[in-house]
Amino acid sequence: MAKPTLTSLLNIDRPLIIAPMFLVSNTKMVIEGMKSGVAGCIPALNYRTLEELRASILELKAAKVSGGSFGYNLIVNKSNIKYKDQLAVLCDEKVDFIITSLGSPEETINAAHKAGIKVFCDVTDLAFAKKVESLGADALIAVNNLAGGHRGPTPPEALIKELNLNTGLPVISAGGVSTKSDLDKMLSYGAIGVSVGSPFIASFESGVSEEYKQACVDYGANDIVLTEKISGTPCTVINTPYVQKVGTKQSWIEKTLSKNKTLKKWVKMIRYVMGSNAVTKAATEVTYKTVWVAGPTIEDTRAIRPVSAIVDVITV
Repeated sequence: MAKPTLTSLLNIDRPLIIAPMFLVSNTKMVIEGMKSGVAGCIPALNYRTLEELRASILELKAAKVSGGSFGYNLIVNKSNIKYKDQLAVLCDEKVDFIITSLGSPEETINAAHKAGIKVFCDVTDLAFAKKVESLGADALIAVNNLAGGHRGPTPPEALIKELNLNTGLPVISAGGVSTKSDLDKMLSYGAIGVSVGSPFIASFESGVSEEYKQACVDYGANDIVLTEKISGTPCTVINTPYVQKVGTKQSWIEKTLSKNKTLKKWVKMIRYVMGSNAVTKAATEVTYKTVWVAGPTIEDTRAIRPVSAIVDVITV
């Protein structure tokens, strides 16, 4: 049976999701994306309270246009203590779709489907893809080794083809897209569409500082490094002087504690909180402690532009 297209799954005009990015994504970005005929997604954790989360959904509902779609990203593991309440709000307000990350999506899939909401799951390998397929996911977000943030280990062509050959779910590719030729390449590998993040950091509408946006213009693919300093899991960041100074590897103490079965989850949680605070500070104010998350696709970012212009570069 033929797999659905991304445009038919989300009732959009172009096969693109503006990916959820911590602190970067906001309602302005998604609204401009919907006006351009694509989907947009925001991390639920971008909102401190459930009231703020609900208000953002109501704003997007009011602004929704034909050919556009909106969703939210949920971190579904124990590090997100707000997860169950966030899920309840998303289901209550009936958002168009949910993207799950970093944990089992079983509870999310069951609750979302009862509310008529589609669920797409971040995966980096076949084993987890088959697991979420068995749980009833609607599509896979194939996070490859060119993605920004927490990326996967596998090149896009190999990952897309493996998932298509061994699962019955449609595959949305995440990572390595900043131009129309990149999009066409992913579609030729068998993806039904793409989830794109880093090129949208340097948009007028994104929620970060002008310094962060300008860094995405000034730096390129060769300036992206993997750091373990944010969450303990390798994450791509711009190799600023501060990142060079503090290094990208965990200290021997962190490594030792991370091997202890009893302490491991607490060490990871503390590291996640500390790393998130560092990213938050760098994203929203000028500081010498610059930890700017981005992927190698900032190579093609030449200027700070509106979301609509970036969508056109990728899809037209």
